[in-house]
Amino acid sequence: MTKEKPNSHSFNLRHLRAFRAVAEKQSISAASEQVFLSQPAITQAIAKLEGQLGAALFDRRSDGMVPSGLGRAFQARTGRALEFIHAGTREAMRLGARKGRKGFTSFDQLLTSAQLRALIAVSNAKNFSLAARAMGVSQPTVHRAARDLERLSGLTLFVKSNQGIELTSAAHALAQAVKLAFAELEQGITEIAEMTGVDSGRIVIGSMPLPRSFILPSAINALLAERPEIAIQVIDGPYNDLLHGLRHGEIDVLVGALRNPVPIDDVVQEALFIDPLVVVGRTGHPLHEKDRISLDDLRHYPWAIPRRGTPTRASFEAMFEGGERPGSLVESSSLVLIRGLLQGSDRLTLISSHQIRHEQQLHLLAPIPFTLQGTQRPIGLTLRRDWQPTAAQNLFLEHLRQAGRRAGQEAVI
Repeated sequence: MTKEKPNSHSFNLRHLRAFRAVAEKQSISAASEQVFLSQPAITQAIAKLEGQLGAALFDRRSDGMVPSGLGRAFQARTGRALEFIHAGTREAMRLGARKGRKGFTSFDQLLTSAQLRALIAVSNAKNFSLAARAMGVSQPTVHRAARDLERLSGLTLFVKSNQGIELTSAAHALAQAVKLAFAELEQGITEIAEMTGVDSGRIVIGSMPLPRSFILPSAINALLAERPEIAIQVIDGPYNDLLHGLRHGEIDVLVGALRNPVPIDDVVQEALFIDPLVVVGRTGHPLHEKDRISLDDLRHYPWAIPRRGTPTRASFEAMFEGGERPGSLVESSSLVLIRGLLQGSDRLTLISSHQIRHEQQLHLLAPIPFTLQGTQRPIGLTLRRDWQPTAAQNLFLEHLRQAGRRAGQEAVI
């Protein structure tokens, strides 16, 4: 029978606290005094964790419990996860502070995995019944866990609204921290699997339109040629949605046009190459016959443009600022739709030259010879500031960097 792979939600927080204490003290008796659990309870907690992970976390010696190589790796992840939860409770208390609060000051030490899973489920579903269905438990179970969380913290975390259940600002802060903690534990599970020779990791990529044509396919193919068992998930969507997923541990890396300034201080950006924008039309477009093209020439044609809030849309607005804009506009960020619109008409678009590399090779689309000023933009990676990638994730980042360097060389040529 195949042993079921553990996940971060299956861990008992009390067991994780006991494990961290033993790893730090290298003694069950000393850890017992720190976490207020009996020595047999701690021994049982460690045995349970080792059974879930399928790995020995300690070398049992006459002079104490010394973390094994696997144990040290998991100790680092566990410490980070518990610190995320601790920081989240402090921030929740700051945001939800009120007179007469009746909660425990260090309530992070009293939290259970069931309460944290309920918090995340309600955060995602905005409804106790839907949250219960997602967790596979009864609605009263979720409701009880949520109210226990409020009782321990002394904070108002959930409020009823016309749309269902809304989280307070304190609850949002705690939910984000908890999601990051669970993501950290998933990293720990993956690292133990990697260290024992099992490629069972998963990489979640947030993709903006530009990297989908070359950078991502190249990097993913290169990674899977070396590590074929790695699971890859690519999520497309608006930048703000992808950034939210990244900051909550639901996405590992965001690839695409970088923002200036950096949108928030808990993420960092890394440029891969500088990408210019070009005006593009179908091969054989009437403007290809002109020697000199003016802005007025561009105004006379219909356009397909990306949604508001994107860097390319801002460049389009700047092109025609202070003058008349083209009259017929179709707004979309779908390259498939834009390609179809351009091929079947004289419509124009503003897009990265890199993004239409395949269409140019197939002689479907071609740049219009019009010089654009100030449209170069950095393309690269957005990562959580404190993110610690696994070996497989580090390998994938290197393949992304290599693909970015090749794309940059093409842009120069």
